[in-house]
Order: sequence, then C-alpha cells, then structure tokens
Amino acid sequence: MAEKRNKQLDVDKRYLRMAAIWAENSYCIRRKVGSLIVKDLRIISDGYNGTPSGFENICEDENNKTKPYVLHAEANAITKVAASSNSSKGATIYITSSPCIECAKLIIQAGIVRVVYSEKYHTDEGCELLKRAGIVVDFVEINNTHQE
Repeated sequence: MAEKRNKQLDVDKRYLRMAAIWAENSYCIRRKVGSLIVKDLRIISDGYNGTPSGFENICEDENNKTKPYVLHAEANAITKVAASSNSSKGATIYITSSPCIECAKLIIQAGIVRVVYSEKYHTDEGCELLKRAGIVVDFVEINNTHQE
C-alpha cells in the first residue's frame, strides 16, 4: 500500500511540475498559475491565468491590481475541455495554487473528483467548498529539482 501511495505522490509531483512550467505561459506579472486536467493518466486540458481570447495580454491595471476579467488557470482549463470532445467527469485537476471559491464551483460542476495543488491561496474557502462537495483535495509540496 505504501508503494502505491509513493507512486501516486511521484505522479502528482510530476504533473504539478508540468503545471508550473505551463504557468510560465501567463502574461500576468503579479502571479503566474498553471493547471492541467488529467484523466486516465492523460492530460486532457491545460490552462494558465490570463485575459480572455482577443483581449490584450495585460493582466494588471496601472495600479498593479489584477483586472476583473482575468481568467484563472482552472477556469481556462475547464472551458477548454468543455469545448473539446473530452469529458472532465472523474478527472483530477493539478493546479499550482489552491482554487478560489469561484473556480471551486466550476471544478464541482465539471465533475472533477480530485484537486491537487502545490501553493496555498490567500484563503482556503475554495478548498473547503470542494471538500464539502466530496472532492478529494490534496496539497503536495514540490521543488523545482527533478526527482525520480
């Protein structure tokens, strides 16, 4: 049983490192967040925080405050999978930051059954809502060094 847990932890860390690399695509200055939706060990969607398609790639206003229309990484990944032929029902979402309450609602509605994140958001209300909905929520610390 411990071997299976260690193997899952290795997989979780690998996908979280990949989500962190994907976050580098974000044009946001204050914070870059990446997300992957994985089902049956296949990445079925990805996302990073940024402005909607067709908008300028500037996430912060002149006061360095995030613009209200910036999409979170999870929202981008969920809307991307919704527009595809894949289903997120039963999937795991890997996020570099714990989800806010708005993204938690999207995760619930998308049928995602597990959330794995590597950094804590300034509030835990998103994680609490997910747990209330019966979704497994796991915090996994990663470092940037490659480990196998």
